[in-house]
Amino acid sequence: MAQIIDGVSRTFNEFLLLPNRTRTECATETVDLSTPLVRHARGERSAIELRTPFTSAIMQAVSSPELAIALARNGGLSFIHHNRPIEAQAADVRTVKNFKAGFVASDTNVKPADTLGQLQELMVRTGHSTAAVTDDGTGSGRLLGLVTSRDFHPQRHDADEPVASRMVPVDALACSREDVTLSQANARLWDERLDCLPVVDGEGRLRHLVFRSDYSDNKRFPDQLVDAEKRLRVGAGVNTHDYRERIPQLVEAGADALCFDSSDGFSDWQAQALVWSKKHFPDVPVGGGNVVDAEGFRFLAQAGADFVKVGVGGGSICITRDQKGIGRGQASAVLDVAAAREAFAEETGQYVPICSDGGLVHDYHMSLALAMGADFVMMGRYFARFDQAPGAKLPTRDGFVKEYWGEGSNRARNWQRYGQGGQGLIFEEGVDGYVPYAGDLSEGLAVTIAKMKSTMVSCGAMTVQEFQSTARLTVVSEQSFQESHATVAVRETPDSVA
Repeated sequence: MAQIIDGVSRTFNEFLLLPNRTRTECATETVDLSTPLVRHARGERSAIELRTPFTSAIMQAVSSPELAIALARNGGLSFIHHNRPIEAQAADVRTVKNFKAGFVASDTNVKPADTLGQLQELMVRTGHSTAAVTDDGTGSGRLLGLVTSRDFHPQRHDADEPVASRMVPVDALACSREDVTLSQANARLWDERLDCLPVVDGEGRLRHLVFRSDYSDNKRFPDQLVDAEKRLRVGAGVNTHDYRERIPQLVEAGADALCFDSSDGFSDWQAQALVWSKKHFPDVPVGGGNVVDAEGFRFLAQAGADFVKVGVGGGSICITRDQKGIGRGQASAVLDVAAAREAFAEETGQYVPICSDGGLVHDYHMSLALAMGADFVMMGRYFARFDQAPGAKLPTRDGFVKEYWGEGSNRARNWQRYGQGGQGLIFEEGVDGYVPYAGDLSEGLAVTIAKMKSTMVSCGAMTVQEFQSTARLTVVSEQSFQESHATVAVRETPDSVA
């Protein structure tokens, strides 16, 4: 007969944190949210530490280069999705690695022979008022000049005139070489009263533009997650089918970490893929998952996983439990795997971080996940709501929404992630839907971080590690769960509606 596991499969909704003593030195401004991303010797620091404990899901509807840049600037990490040709995924990784805070890749570019009418249409489409004039009309061509909205007027100048007639030629521009630092570029902008400083290579090809208007924006992100060369960090998802071809190209593109993406990581295929990856690319961290118990964690940790993702069937877009009856309440899964991680560290001296993936409906669930032992969380629905996510923003009667679809849906058709047999999805394990639009990632994440820090202060913790070791949890009844909510008619204001 089947084995029955003791205990109830519990979700985050079934727990509350008890407050601990808050010391005078414990305040939101002193809370440190840094946390290890990858395996390390116990007592030593991880080779990669997140500045904030957030990663974005390996999903088409979530981890675009734009979102990866925004999240890394806020101290987290995105894993670029893999359900497409290898070259396309590697190109997205390069886009993130080539991004420099304050150094903008020009996306408004024209050739000298293009007309002012074409230029005007391009500026309207991109929303930018400065265009680079290059020999081939691309953002990496040989720079010939700049033209801005102040150099021509649609009503005053003939739309058929060439751009060359109104541009400022490169000989009259202040330019910098590509070894310039951001502080040096900003100094030139202010000292020479420039609005824009083009950055070119030794052959005169355009590399970046630095704008005075971006100066204050660069000061907004003190917790950026960067590598030794001050480039933003980015991860990439891989599968157990074409990893031998995919991983080398992702590593060459600059991926800082990889993660095997599977709805069920407790498999020989993933163990074999982990062993291959660590043999051929020992210096590139690679995570595994997903698992829901101690046995699954130990299996992947022994195969070489540098971190392990926890969670099956708990995602907002996932219907694996409905379709297959497989999974576990996320709180129970995290607690079980966290205990296994501690036992593994005691035995081997190796600390393997764990990631809570799924079941995070409310902001306080993220704090509960950390308190229960997760080193960081991975989220799809949360990040799919923001401007930087790939889904289209659509108007509805009740406001804007963003498209959001699961990797197990017919829209994504990510058959590599779900072992159903054959080269395709036989049945869906995810759905296609919408989530409420939430604006800019940086603004939304700032609110979540503020809540998390406030929670940790109430629990008397100044670091994630202290939070994990001192947090006290209580199981809530249905009645106490209902008591957690407001019991008066809430007045709706413009802010509360938004």
